[in-house]
Amino acid sequence: MIFKDRADAGKQLAEALKDEFKDAKDTIVLALPRGGVALGYEISKALNLPLDIIVPRKIGAEFNPEYAIGAITETGEAVWNETERKAAKPEYIKRIVAEEKAEAARRLKTYRGDRPSRNIENKTVILVDDGVATGLTMRAAIKTARAEKPKKIAVAVPHGAQDSLKKLREEVDELMVLDEPMFYGAVGAFYENFPQNTDEEVIKLLKEVKKP
Repeated sequence: MIFKDRADAGKQLAEALKDEFKDAKDTIVLALPRGGVALGYEISKALNLPLDIIVPRKIGAEFNPEYAIGAITETGEAVWNETERKAAKPEYIKRIVAEEKAEAARRLKTYRGDRPSRNIENKTVILVDDGVATGLTMRAAIKTARAEKPKKIAVAVPHGAQDSLKKLREEVDELMVLDEPMFYGAVGAFYENFPQNTDEEVIKLLKEVKKP
């Protein structure tokens, strides 16, 4: 299943989610920046739900940064592929975790601006990203959200690797995915148009939708 772009994927996800979540009370869409925000924007707009962000950070392999060996929550707690972590140099792990923790803090401050602090206690949250490869970044997002005591956690993604999605199903109340291909490579392979989003684009989208 190939999507035109992230907006197309977001619209198709919104269609799949509307019967359960349109105009739902105490429900919020939390998108993972940068890529997930374009999808979250379409879902928020179509379902009349507020949109905010949640900012885990991928920990890439030392010589292949696009390949995730782990991810951290907004507060720096880690979710690891333990085999990869043990194989990595301790000094690299220490350095990259510190760098990504700082980047998560920068993105939260930059993207959220003067919004009030995120409050998801006793609410239903829908975590949104543009795809799931290893699943580690989404698992870190789930861990972040879980610590803030929501009533329910749902994950909505257009596509993902089957083994990663299986793990996610064990950690959330609900998972909505449009395509689970037998063979899964890079997230961008499932889009005709997959540009890198900028900070400015994320900020613009967040300003245009319903706020929490």
